[in-house]
Amino acid sequence: MYENETYEVILERMLDRVSDQLDKRPSSLIYDTHSSTAIELQILYIELEYLIKNSYGDTAAREFLVMLCKDRGITPESATNAVLKGEFTPTDIDVTGQRFNIGSLNYVVTEQIAPGQYQVMCETAGVIGNQYLGQMIPMEYIDGLETATLTEVLVPGEDEEETEALRQRYFDSFNEQAFGGNRAAYLEAVRKIDGVGDVKVTRVWNGDIRPAEMIPGIKVQTWYNSIKDTLDTEVKAWLETVYEAAKEKKLTVGGTVLVTVVNSLDYGEASSVLLESIQTELDPVQNAGEGYGLAPIGHVVSVKSAETVAVYVTTTVTFEEGSNWTNTKTAIEEVIKAYLLELRQEWAESSYLIVRVSQLETRILGVKGVIDITNTKINGSAENLSLGEYQVPTFGGVSG
Repeated sequence: MYENETYEVILERMLDRVSDQLDKRPSSLIYDTHSSTAIELQILYIELEYLIKNSYGDTAAREFLVMLCKDRGITPESATNAVLKGEFTPTDIDVTGQRFNIGSLNYVVTEQIAPGQYQVMCETAGVIGNQYLGQMIPMEYIDGLETATLTEVLVPGEDEEETEALRQRYFDSFNEQAFGGNRAAYLEAVRKIDGVGDVKVTRVWNGDIRPAEMIPGIKVQTWYNSIKDTLDTEVKAWLETVYEAAKEKKLTVGGTVLVTVVNSLDYGEASSVLLESIQTELDPVQNAGEGYGLAPIGHVVSVKSAETVAVYVTTTVTFEEGSNWTNTKTAIEEVIKAYLLELRQEWAESSYLIVRVSQLETRILGVKGVIDITNTKINGSAENLSLGEYQVPTFGGVSG
């Protein structure tokens, strides 16, 4: 904006305002005093341009963007701790609260999942907590402990929110206002939960059900009356509740919300622990529809993971001299994995994903040592692989 306000331009403009009857040559008193002033004015213009740029969301540096976000009630998301599954032997040993170590990272056991299986939290926040699996070393002696192994990431740890992601949330706050259980409110709430990579929200997702079909007819009423007194007390209570609701026409498809998520580690399948955490946060199962979570009263929320579909690639590759499957397979696998990750990252904003043969061939052709590629198939078919609305592709393998 003020790039033309240079030292030379400012100095010339200042000297032009001094009478030509005075000595304005370099090293003269007038020149030297104006010269130092012109330098300071140039610095002021630079600072002014910097401040103006940092007053707008699309050009603000992180420090100023954080301040702009505060006006919208938005703060950068902090780094989170990874939660992993630890398996211990013997299975009857209690290791709750014990600390373990792998390399430079320390872990603490938080709660039991099943005999011999526990949730283990990495004490260091960030994605680094997702990177190590394997044998752990106890930091203090544990009597009777035989083995301690990290086997799976349950809730991925995340680094502090990146600047561009924060900037996008700032702009999104103007486009959609989160309020009263609308779509934006669900998206905002779920994306804030640790371990969530992205989310799709589906309204009235059980709309294929017709309430009229739930109302019991004469034959159903006769069957119900003949069998109810023969049932177990708990079963009878449940059946009575469902039967009376259907009979009194209380059943409806309104107010149902499906929340489908992928994890933040690789945008793949979410673990049962993560799904349970989201469900409890939004709409606890034991109080479904009663508004005890973030979902408003009347919204019955179901939380599911996106379904993963393995992608197996077969192809015929022509290599340059010195290259073959043995020394290029790893690189080929990596480019295919990168392509599938790109697709998974686009899942939430897409109606459905398509794994394209042309894209696979383009990526493989970019691998050093590959000259040509033909006869590429996905899961045995030469056609593109079209996935469902709630499906994401994962790498299954590649062969030639």
